[in-house]
Amino acid sequence: MTAIRMTALPPLPPYAVTLLKLSGRIIDNLQNGWILRILYFLPGRVNTVNTPNQTELPMISQDKQRRFEEDLIDSYDEELEMEVDDRILDGDSAFSAEAREQRKIYFRELFRLQGELVKLQDWVVASGHRLVVIFEGRDAAGKGGAIKRITQRLNPRVCRVAALPAPNNRERTQWYFQRYVSHLPAGGEIVLFDRSWYNRAGVERVMNFCTDAEYEEFFRSVPEFEKMLVRSGVQILKYWFSITDDEQEVRFQARIQDPLKQWKLSPMDLESRRRWEAYTHAKEVMLARSHIPEAPWWVVQAVDKKRARLNCIHHLLSQVPYHEIEHPTIELPDRVYNDDYLRQPVPESIIVPEVY
Repeated sequence: MTAIRMTALPPLPPYAVTLLKLSGRIIDNLQNGWILRILYFLPGRVNTVNTPNQTELPMISQDKQRRFEEDLIDSYDEELEMEVDDRILDGDSAFSAEAREQRKIYFRELFRLQGELVKLQDWVVASGHRLVVIFEGRDAAGKGGAIKRITQRLNPRVCRVAALPAPNNRERTQWYFQRYVSHLPAGGEIVLFDRSWYNRAGVERVMNFCTDAEYEEFFRSVPEFEKMLVRSGVQILKYWFSITDDEQEVRFQARIQDPLKQWKLSPMDLESRRRWEAYTHAKEVMLARSHIPEAPWWVVQAVDKKRARLNCIHHLLSQVPYHEIEHPTIELPDRVYNDDYLRQPVPESIIVPEVY
């Protein structure tokens, strides 16, 4: 991956600090963060300060400036909402000085890495690259959380998630890999598989959903299947999220106690808890028999969910030879006003009640 080069920027205006107040704690020292690039081009900066391309920014009204800032801050609220979910497991220690400092680091790095993911996305579109990222791991290992942070700032038309349900009766009679093929990326696309064809090596093996013959045929076929994809120009990254026995128990208990997360627990998840050792053996066999140079496995230590997300995104970026794509300057055209334009009133009967 090419080195990240950031243009030296002048100090932020005072109002920009409001963006950095995450859940009441200011995130400081963001001098190398990609957020600075956004903040630098906020409207209303002092006209005597030039941008890196030596053009002056226009002054706008205080009201528009305030609304712009509020919209920018609101765009980061989703991450804060997901942060609340994480605190359920943190307990009182989440509010210690050390924990607060760790969250500052987490947000600072997450926003920086998400900025790099946007550059990666631009490069994928421009180059026609095809990227498949496979996320495997035990239930509650943190795969979904990592996927959410990867896709959070990306275009869903470029980067999409494939999370297939259990095969139906028709799909059970198909070639095993057939239902996955239709989800593979075209040029300029990224597909994240939230579980994948490796279901056969994991849950299907442990739960006896496949025969011994089907299991062995999978391991004969999967190296050739992935080599074929790589030869055709598809890059494959495979991640296994690893957690401990104790950590999975804590996360399962948290889901049981949280009404908003109980839907995540299926009878299969509960049974997987009982068969921990069988899953361990299945994982070890899978890693040993499907680790090939063209598509190697990478293990993410995922007991600490935040570190796991950052490490996974950082590693993903390092595996793709992307670079920043130059874009033409975007200028918002003036609105056209016509003398005969008349906006019709909206019937009250179809307006959504303003309860909030």
